[in-house]
Amino acid sequence: MVKTVVKTVVKPGSKSEGIVKNLKANPFATRKDLAEATGLSIRGVEWNLKALTRAGVIRRVGPDKGGHWEVIGQA
Repeated sequence: MVKTVVKTVVKPGSKSEGIVKNLKANPFATRKDLAEATGLSIRGVEWNLKALTRAGVIRRVGPDKGGHWEVIGQA
């Protein structure tokens, strides 16, 4: 079995930047809210949130229900 490593690059002007902008305005936004605001599918939002978390741009504070997102870097 061969394992590969794929690095995700967050490009300026991308949908990821729109997600970060929305999270700054509303840290309690849900995936559904972000999908409607950016035009992505919910799965697309999930993928971008994971990429932004790995890149150190955002982090989740608290539980899935009742927690919020914190922007800690720049997209």
